[in-house]
Amino acid sequence: MVLIAGSLISLIGFGARSSLGLFVAPMGESGWSLSGLALALAVQNLFWGLGLPIAGALADKFGARPVIIAGALVYGLGLYGMGIVDSDSMMVLFAGVLAGTGIAFSAFSIAMAAMVKVVGPEKRSMTLGLGTAAGSAGQVLFSPLALYFIESLGWADALVALALAVGFLIPLAFILPKSAGPSGRAVVEQTIGEALSEALGHRGYVLLTVGFFVCGFHVAFITVHFPPYVDSLGISPQIGALSISLIGLFNIVGALGAGYVGQRFSKKRGLSTIYMLRAVAILCLLLAPKTETNLLIFASVMGLLWLSTVPLTTGIIAQVFGVRYMATLFGIVFLSHQIGSFSGIWLGGYLYETTGSYDGVWWAAVVLGVLSAIVHWPIDERPLVRVATQATT
Repeated sequence: MVLIAGSLISLIGFGARSSLGLFVAPMGESGWSLSGLALALAVQNLFWGLGLPIAGALADKFGARPVIIAGALVYGLGLYGMGIVDSDSMMVLFAGVLAGTGIAFSAFSIAMAAMVKVVGPEKRSMTLGLGTAAGSAGQVLFSPLALYFIESLGWADALVALALAVGFLIPLAFILPKSAGPSGRAVVEQTIGEALSEALGHRGYVLLTVGFFVCGFHVAFITVHFPPYVDSLGISPQIGALSISLIGLFNIVGALGAGYVGQRFSKKRGLSTIYMLRAVAILCLLLAPKTETNLLIFASVMGLLWLSTVPLTTGIIAQVFGVRYMATLFGIVFLSHQIGSFSGIWLGGYLYETTGSYDGVWWAAVVLGVLSAIVHWPIDERPLVRVATQATT
């Protein structure tokens, strides 16, 4: 029941968030400033990243249940407010600060941290892959659903419908365990301060944090700028929309596959391989003819590599440091991801406006992919002594 509830929380929370880009065009047609909306969504990504370490720490202390309930309420309020405000500053407050904070406190990573605490080490990687795949399934499901609501209800009422959908996170949260610690297992006593000090002094954790910046850069840049990139090539906008859908669809396969690989092989080598393959895929996009077929192939390949980094990254944290403070430790790593997201979104818009081309960002993405592959290779993924001792008790 915990695995089902956690997967549904991941599906709804991530799915609702991934559909917000569909509201930009109809809101722009209603008179909203596109630059103002872009700023609000960029702030949302930033507050998502800033809020997640705090949410993770609270979940590790009090359990995931109250944190996700609070997050769902704030998330829903932010979505509802988006439909009734009438100024850019208020849009930044509701769509940026409130929605971003709500996303952080109801994040799929909080649910996944609760999920891995009820399974043994031999099932953790597949459980993380399941939670990640559920989030991607939400992206596939909510995109056409949100589009249907926009066309049938109008964008303002569609945001209300989205807020109500987020409300379903509350009853699902009650299924998650009350306890903050791993159920039915001995726990080595450690404060959250000691856990943070231990992790920040571990070279592998620092390298993991640095590398996850690149994941955020890739994912956010492609999510926001790939449709306009397709449009700039003179290709039908439907190809851009279809590409995003293909990324979500193939990501389900990629996330589950990464969970399987991480359960049986080295997680750090899996991450290095994923980042190198991303660099190769982007390089092929730059060098290949820009046809509809090639763009769709690129989207499918990137979908396989999209969030497949998540079960491996979270898996290394759980494997090395244990699951007691997993939500907190992943929250800090994810902050780096969101700084990368902000950088990818901003740099893409800035360079396109100043040069009229996205090529500079694509080449930067290639270089960053190679560097991230190198950074992950020396990570020591062996469990710490206290974790290894705990696993045998």
